Amino acid sequence: MLANHPRLRMVGRRLAQIVPVIVLATFIVFGLLKLVPGDVAATLAGEYATDERVAQIRVAYGLDQPFLVQYWHWLWNAAHLDLSRSFMSNEPVLDQILHRFPTTLLLVFCALLISLSVGVPLGILAATRVGSRVDVAVTSIASFGVALPSFWLAMILVATFSLSLGWFPATGAVRWSVDPRLAVWYAVLPAVALAAGGMAEVVRQLRSALIEVLASQYVRTLYAKGLSPTAILWKHGLKNVAVTLLTVIGLLTSRLLGGAVVIEAVFAIPGMGSMVVRAAIVKDFPVVQGVVFAMVILVIAINMVIDVLYTLVDPRVALK
Repeated sequence: MLANHPRLRMVGRRLAQIVPVIVLATFIVFGLLKLVPGDVAATLAGEYATDERVAQIRVAYGLDQPFLVQYWHWLWNAAHLDLSRSFMSNEPVLDQILHRFPTTLLLVFCALLISLSVGVPLGILAATRVGSRVDVAVTSIASFGVALPSFWLAMILVATFSLSLGWFPATGAVRWSVDPRLAVWYAVLPAVALAAGGMAEVVRQLRSALIEVLASQYVRTLYAKGLSPTAILWKHGLKNVAVTLLTVIGLLTSRLLGGAVVIEAVFAIPGMGSMVVRAAIVKDFPVVQGVVFAMVILVIAINMVIDVLYTLVDPRVALK
């Protein structure tokens, strides 16, 4: 009986898609890493290593095996939560990810919170005043925010609020488990820099969707029945754009995870983004592959949550 429930069937379809997505994403990244110029074994052996030493390293790390064999071994171990060890530090990659993940998660959460808390009110304001000076100002700000490079904004924020005014720390981060208030304080500037583009996207998408709903025949009928504009907006307008807003939130969260790589580099934040950049530079491929694997799992989980929320907001989604 439970298997016939539309919502459970929808979740089952999404779960069935997880494995192919993980395999495809990790296979592509694994292949791209193999195309990086240079010999990893020679890099690990050092400048004055002999050919024998380089050959020993290739055998020790399985680099002498065919590409598909290497990928299969990695995938099989990853399925058992063994993401191999770092070439440089010899530490388990999973341990490094678990240590740095909370820092990146806090940054992304703060950026998402800022994007929604600013973007949603501005989107509603612009949609309810179409063609006015307020609408023009809000849409202009949103267009500027979409085009604004996050790394440039990050440097401006550091120069202004850290170096000149001294209000916020310029670099580093504090773990949530150590001091929650200080952790949020350190995350303010990076989160603002990361959230600028997301806030602009929320404004544009919400404004467009809400204008369409408020101009529909359904809303005109509500006006004819004597409902106030405020009641129509909050009880009917926003309810009908909830699916659109959830879609934006899902896409925005994935975008923020990717953008965190640049922001963490600018602010020297010890998160997963800075870790994968450093690993790519020194050709520490197990770390790169492990971080990509973790990101794919996280994005899939976010999309799964969004899909479930779709069915709560609009039960018709589960029937599709």
